[in-house]
Amino acid sequence: MPTVNKRFALHKKLYGFTVAGVAIISVIFGLYSPNSLGMLPKFYFAGCKKNSEFYCSNGLFNGCYFAILLMKVTNERIKHGFKGQRMIVLPRKIISDFLIKDHLTRSIYITDIGYYPKAIHHYVERKGGINQNILIYCVEGCGWVEINGRQISIEPSQYIIIPANQSHKYGADEGMAWTIYWIHFNGSLADYVVDLIIKHSKDYKPYLAYNENRIKLFEDIYSQLDKGYSDDTLRYVNMIFYHFLSSLLYEEKFNGEETNKLSVVATSINFMKQNLNSILSLQDLADKSNLSVSHFSTVFKRETGYSPIDYFNHLKVQKACQYLLFTNMSIKEISFSLGIEDQYYFSRMFAKLMHASPKEYRNRNRSY
Repeated sequence: MPTVNKRFALHKKLYGFTVAGVAIISVIFGLYSPNSLGMLPKFYFAGCKKNSEFYCSNGLFNGCYFAILLMKVTNERIKHGFKGQRMIVLPRKIISDFLIKDHLTRSIYITDIGYYPKAIHHYVERKGGINQNILIYCVEGCGWVEINGRQISIEPSQYIIIPANQSHKYGADEGMAWTIYWIHFNGSLADYVVDLIIKHSKDYKPYLAYNENRIKLFEDIYSQLDKGYSDDTLRYVNMIFYHFLSSLLYEEKFNGEETNKLSVVATSINFMKQNLNSILSLQDLADKSNLSVSHFSTVFKRETGYSPIDYFNHLKVQKACQYLLFTNMSIKEISFSLGIEDQYYFSRMFAKLMHASPKEYRNRNRSY
């Protein structure tokens, strides 16, 4: 038996048990004490049970002093406090005195922002929700979110929006804790943006291809806020946040992949641009897309918000604006170059879209 300071011997036994799912380890230290150790605190052991037999002080542990220590080993769930985490909570006075009043920021503004790497045991529950919208973007590991009683799993390259004032809870997967970027935001247009994102997503959780530029936007927002809350800083970061939100909503445009996607609509628009000097009918456009007129019209309007012919006319007027500003072509010449033989019809179409005649537009905007 080992000795300690040559004056007493140390005996140790470990017993483990579980209470309500929490692991408890009892550590029993027995000090074999001679009379000379009378100055030690006397944690006297009254008795214990082993192998269904009860042992008192005159039995198995006779002549021993004991200290019984309980050590809890738990999987305690936590909101924050992760190694490497970053978090900024904007002072509520900054929000009330500036963000909700300034013309640039009051539409959309950030209230809290953070980054939790490998957030083991991460768990948050808000039964009544909060008055901010929450964006969680998972880049590694897994987690889950429950909104109004409906649980949704979150995997890498997925983000989720939790609308304001909705009951929710969320947490990291026990086996593969997530790494997340998160932002709380508000503003007069926040609900509209959230509805738009949910409309474009499936089950609240759109998939995103990892894009370093999106992460750079987040890092720029964070680093600027980390320096302080000047008016210019607050305007700058919230204008960047608009860009960040647009990268979620319109990923193909943000990633520059749109031109590579030969969708029906993209192909049709390219065809229109190549034929601005012609008159194209709805049948021509549908035939080019190998769709019926009705199906093509439905698909085109669903994606652009305009009928195919209206969109074609918009492109013609856009080109006409360039001719009016950057050339000395007459209105008749411009009309002909766009495949419209009747210059008066062209002028009416132009005025309807630009709220000014071609001549007025040229005089108002020309710089030379």
